[in-house]
Amino acid sequence: MTRKSLFFSTVLLLFVVAWAQAQQNENLVQFSGMVLDGSTEQLYPVPFTNILVKDKGRGTYSDFKGFFSIVVEKGDVIVFSAIGYKTVEYKIPMDLEDDRYSLVQLMTQDAYNLPETVVFPWPSRDHFKLEFLAMDVTPELQRRATENLAKETLERASLGVASDGRENANYYLRQQSREYYYIGQQPPMNIFNPIAWGKFFQAWKNGDFKKKD
Repeated sequence: MTRKSLFFSTVLLLFVVAWAQAQQNENLVQFSGMVLDGSTEQLYPVPFTNILVKDKGRGTYSDFKGFFSIVVEKGDVIVFSAIGYKTVEYKIPMDLEDDRYSLVQLMTQDAYNLPETVVFPWPSRDHFKLEFLAMDVTPELQRRATENLAKETLERASLGVASDGRENANYYLRQQSREYYYIGQQPPMNIFNPIAWGKFFQAWKNGDFKKKD
């Protein structure tokens, strides 16, 4: 192959690559919007909704206010899913003329009604009455019950119990809400909190800060 032929082949290859990239860029769309709960007339955000581009293994999730933004291609199928809500699919239109597209996606709650189950420790009320009257509560058992239900014992036991998933989730959401509430400004300090000062003066009157021998 001569130098001239190699030059024209390189130029042709660069032209094809540039054309393919241009076609791909024209197909890209900045897809953004809000995910709201549409189960009732009062709409409110659905935070941390999973937003997946179907069959492409990538996606994102909405923030605490339900907002999301992701780059997709025209014709992509977007899957919205969240715990407690029905999964929804939406297809990006192929005839978009702009490279930006916004959507307000409504989610409806998906509730599963389980059959009622009632568990009775005794076959009937009469059996319970007989067992209750026949129960022998000795002074030793009474002492143990009193010790186990003491305030200090319950507080000590609570310190060794780890938080469950619901408590951790509520704590995380409260922290996120506090950050969004004070975004762009300095969070207030407890030194300006009148309730905190009231507790301090009450503890001072009660002698909580006195030196104990």
